[in-house]
Amino acid sequence: MNANDLKIGETADAFVITAVGRANFEYAVPIRELVNSNEGRKTIRVDLKECTAMDSTFMGVLSMGGLKAVDNGSGFEIYNASDLLKRSLADLGVDELFTFHEGALETGAAAGGASDMLRTAETVEEAHRKLVEADSANAERFNDVINYASADVERLKKQNNPQNN
Repeated sequence: MNANDLKIGETADAFVITAVGRANFEYAVPIRELVNSNEGRKTIRVDLKECTAMDSTFMGVLSMGGLKAVDNGSGFEIYNASDLLKRSLADLGVDELFTFHEGALETGAAAGGASDMLRTAETVEEAHRKLVEADSANAERFNDVINYASADVERLKKQNNPQNN
């Protein structure tokens, strides 16, 4: 991922995320952190105009935001998604978590963020759990990913804190 492939900006009423290229697990950590820190204060808008594909971790983090928006009454909106991207979300049964729009967005001041391996593994695990939470039919599809990511989280925690071994 290049520094310009994921942009997160803030306007007066929303956070705006712009994803370029293939949105994958590398994009997920900063989005997860934004979703978890937002607590319904602002709408989150995701512009997918230049996004060519999404992996399941990225879709899981979007679903995490959509589920939180449903719970706290804020909004989670997706702009300019291609038919392929909409179909990918529909295939996982999570498209109803979002409001879809077309058109230009005010992007606001941009910020980015690097992630470490533990945060990435935690994000992969949580994102896939949210896909299962959003649609239980995804459990069979992502059970192995969740188990692998969970084991990776535990391994990395032990590696980062050897006295807990």
